[in-house]
Amino acid sequence: MSYSIKQLTSADYPQWDDYVTKLNASTYLRSVWKTIIEQTFGHKTFYLYCTDSHGQIVGVLPLVQQKSLAFGNFLTSVPFFNYGGVVADSNAVTEQLLQAAQSLCQQIKAKHVELRMTQPLDESLPLIQAQNCRLDKVTMILQLPETADDLWKSIGAKRRAQAKRPIREGAEFKVGGIELLDDFYQVFARNMRDLGTPVYSKKLFHNILTCAQCQSFLALVYIKGIPVGAGFLVQDNQRLEIPWASTNRDYNRFGVNMFMYWKILEHAFTLGISEFDFGRSSVDAGTLKFKKQWGGEQEQLYWYYLLPEGEVLQPISNSNSKFQLMINLWQKLPLPIANFIGPHVVKNIP
Repeated sequence: MSYSIKQLTSADYPQWDDYVTKLNASTYLRSVWKTIIEQTFGHKTFYLYCTDSHGQIVGVLPLVQQKSLAFGNFLTSVPFFNYGGVVADSNAVTEQLLQAAQSLCQQIKAKHVELRMTQPLDESLPLIQAQNCRLDKVTMILQLPETADDLWKSIGAKRRAQAKRPIREGAEFKVGGIELLDDFYQVFARNMRDLGTPVYSKKLFHNILTCAQCQSFLALVYIKGIPVGAGFLVQDNQRLEIPWASTNRDYNRFGVNMFMYWKILEHAFTLGISEFDFGRSSVDAGTLKFKKQWGGEQEQLYWYYLLPEGEVLQPISNSNSKFQLMINLWQKLPLPIANFIGPHVVKNIP
């Protein structure tokens, strides 16, 4: 079988998306997210696909280049979101796409290619090496029972009490779209600053919310009219993911997070959702314990790196002393300054 590697153009979007759908791959591999990334961050994208001798797509690999003096030059599949990597009909096709990615990496003088896989790649592939795979990221998936009442009973009396606690403070829950963006961003941006993390621009969330194909919506919790909890949800058929969530720490003593997640899960039943994705966590993160209490199953993520021969894996990590110093400094910034500078910094962090 002869194969050809090509770069995605707008004319090929339907065929690319049909292939991603056929293989039940992550929504973030679809062409619409290429447009979101380009319009929001201005990054160069290299969406590679492989065709067979009949011109049919048999594998895809979306790549985004991020280049800056501070963080370096690298290719990621895909940055900003939890899932990406290569999807293909066979190992032979996977090898073709990985070789093309490696060649591109050398051509643009990038440090590495990062593949955010949900399944392990075959280590018999020439470019795949176990020592170049990070295993410090996981996701938490909850298979929803038949009814919201079944889930409510399953979480236990202690968690039910925690989820109801904010009601005594007059907590209200709202679900909506672009009309809630300002309130979402108010909570999200402050929380990011408090964590010492540069915040995404509001433009990213605006672009996703106004994209019909992205199937996204916002969830907000208010206490006395003040937004105190915020979640960003992305639906993919019967799967619902919460890639971003934040609370105002001044109200955390009321259990806002428990209330918000319960109301989101309750809402998921009205959408016909069967699987809830709590999003990515580091294995040593405190957020993982919070997610586990809802009864989900931890699933391993596999981040593979394609490196130039002789190079040693050096992924960006918050445990690095340089980045820990940046985190500490960022937490001290006035919020308006953090919100202004943050988007210019975070666009180059995958």
